[in-house]
Amino acid sequence: MTTLHTLFADTGRRLRSFNTDESGATAIEYAIIAAGISIVIIAAVGSIGTSVNTTFTTVSNGLN
Repeated sequence: MTTLHTLFADTGRRLRSFNTDESGATAIEYAIIAAGISIVIIAAVGSIGTSVNTTFTTVSNGLN
């Protein structure tokens, strides 16, 4: 019976430790922030790419 009591006590301690551990939540928050920054960078590069393409086309047409 002592082994069973020890098993339940150990399981209770592990569950409490798991319940108070927030390191996984922090990692997920950082991943969400990184994803948001990536989306902003992709949008900015796409916008700048279109502008640069228009400029090169204008210069190319001017040289012809």
